[in-house]
Amino acid sequence: MTAETVATTYDIEGRLLEVCTCNVLCPCWVGEDPDGNGTCDSILGWYVDRGTVQGVDVSGHCVCASSHIPGNVLAGNWKVALFVDDQCSDEQQSALMNVFTGQLGGPVADLAALIGEVVAVERVPITFDVVEGKGYIKIGEVAEARLVQYLGPTGQPTTLHESIFSTIPGSPAYVGKAENFRRDGSRHGLPDVSVMGQNAIQGSFHFAA
Repeated sequence: MTAETVATTYDIEGRLLEVCTCNVLCPCWVGEDPDGNGTCDSILGWYVDRGTVQGVDVSGHCVCASSHIPGNVLAGNWKVALFVDDQCSDEQQSALMNVFTGQLGGPVADLAALIGEVVAVERVPITFDVVEGKGYIKIGEVAEARLVQYLGPTGQPTTLHESIFSTIPGSPAYVGKAENFRRDGSRHGLPDVSVMGQNAIQGSFHFAA
């Protein structure tokens, strides 16, 4: 089979948000150990503006992760609860989980390989309203955060390029901070979180395999 005849397994693009307990900027993005007692607790959200997975249209849907990173991000062994928005059909949920658990390979599989344990997969209401480092996210009753961007002297949002680690490889990341970040982690065996003024990063992604 030639490269020209191999079907695309998935092609998705949209926006990512990451909020965590580290100070600004989260050391994980430059390959250093987390600065909050050596661990990093976070929520991540990928909102798919457009995309298909093995022929299934997943446009307008969101995948989120509630994560505990026990040490250096590149060492892996993350403990994660995964969520899809409650507007997903069973087929769309299965398609998105196949991508974000690494089963379909490609760039997302490199990220998924860092996960040591998936403790839950749930379908919940998700609000994702984030543009250029500013906005709001709410994952059911599990977590919520409101964030603001940093601006440069010209009034443009501050961005990070060419970081050693990224949840959106190849794309600039908008650097910001969460005015507040709350997580009920105990229901999934993860630490609870209630912090203000900590790290937030947002950007765009395009993943294909």
